[in-house]
Amino acid sequence: MKDTRIDIYKGPRTWKIRPYEHHVKYYETDQMGIVHHSNYIRWMEEARMDLMEQMGFSYKQMEEMEIISPVLSVNCEYKSMVHFSDTVVIDARIIRYNGVKMRVTYRMTDKETGELRTLAVSEHCFLDANGRPLSLKRSYPELDTRFFEMVDEEE
Repeated sequence: MKDTRIDIYKGPRTWKIRPYEHHVKYYETDQMGIVHHSNYIRWMEEARMDLMEQMGFSYKQMEEMEIISPVLSVNCEYKSMVHFSDTVVIDARIIRYNGVKMRVTYRMTDKETGELRTLAVSEHCFLDANGRPLSLKRSYPELDTRFFEMVDEEE
């Protein structure tokens, strides 16, 4: 089987990131048998959570540390339709990070054909438990380093 993981090199550590795969469920489709547009946003969250787990830091761990990361914006460009039982491969990459905010891109393709389905971007910030902006650089330097190492500026 072909290795679909992506090498991201930033200094002394090279990360092997495997794209996230989502198998489309029947309930995700509309009356026309096409995936409803709102589901892509859910898949983006799934892929982002998977990316963070591959980084060695999960959303659950963030919540336990009383760090929240709300969505500031989302943009999706639907290129071709996804249907029931398709498998979508989602390549999620952090393309911008400054310790307080991050931007993640998503490239969704059909697993079988490789056809581009969707291009998307989401922006997030980091807040403390009281909803105040949080600088990971100041408060959690090890975590800041992990995010910084993941930035793929080639997009």
